[in-house]
Amino acid sequence: MRVLGACALALAVAACAHAAPQVAYDSAALPHGALGAEIAYGREIVMQTRRVLPGDVRANMDCAACHVDGGTRARGGSFVGTFATFPQWNKRARRVIALQDRLAECFLYSMNGRPPAYASREMIALVAYIAWLSRGTPTGRAEASSQRFAIALPSGSPDRARGSALYAQRCAACHGAGGAGGGAFPPLWGATSFNGGAGMARIDLMTGFVYYNMPKNAPGTLSPQEAYDVAGFVLSHERPAFRRNAMVSFPALPARYF
Repeated sequence: MRVLGACALALAVAACAHAAPQVAYDSAALPHGALGAEIAYGREIVMQTRRVLPGDVRANMDCAACHVDGGTRARGGSFVGTFATFPQWNKRARRVIALQDRLAECFLYSMNGRPPAYASREMIALVAYIAWLSRGTPTGRAEASSQRFAIALPSGSPDRARGSALYAQRCAACHGAGGAGGGAFPPLWGATSFNGGAGMARIDLMTGFVYYNMPKNAPGTLSPQEAYDVAGFVLSHERPAFRRNAMVSFPALPARYF
C-alpha cells in the first residue's frame, strides 16, 4: 500500500483498470533545449521531492506517493489532462485558482511543507511537466475518468478492527507496523505523514486510492469494503494538523526578471 488524491461496477472490470498504467511520459519525445530540460526536471521533482526540495517538504514522502508512476497511471493520481482544467473554481479557497495555486496546496497539505515560489524554476518545471502530460487534451475537458480514484463508499462506518488485521497482512511489510514507512514507502500516520488537510485525509479518497492502487505488488486484490476498512484504520491515527494561519511569502524579484 503506497499512500501517502465512481463506483466500481464489478471487481473484474476494476482490476483491469488497476493493471493498465496510462503511459504518457517518454523522455525521448521531449522538446529539445530548455523546455525539454524543465519538463524532465518537473518529473524529477515529482519522483524525488524530498531530495530536490528538502526545505519545502516536512512529510517523509515524495509527490509520487500519491501520484503513481509520476502521475501517469489512470486512477493513481494521474496528472494527464490536469493542465487543461485551469484556471478553475476552488471550493476550499473560495476563489478561482491557477495550477500553481493547486500545486501550492499539495505542498502545504500533502507534503505538510511550504510551496516553491510561483516564479521559481521548480514551480515552472512542475507546471511544464503537467502541461506536457496533458498535451492533446482540449482546454476545459480533462481526462476525468483517469484522474479520479474516489469510489462510492460502502454503507456504515469502516470496521477498524478488520482494517487493522488487513493492514498487518497486506500493508505493514512496506509501511511498517507503526505506519512510519521507510525508504520509498511513505508514512501513513504520525509526525512525518501528510497533515489533516490533505486529500488523503478524506475517507473517500483514501479508500479509492487503496482500492485502485494497493497493495503495490498486487493492486486490485482488495474489495471496496476491505479498502474502506483499511482506510478507516489508517485515518484513525494522529497526524500533523494543518497550520491554517501560517504565512506564505515568496522572495521579491526585480522587474527585469519579467
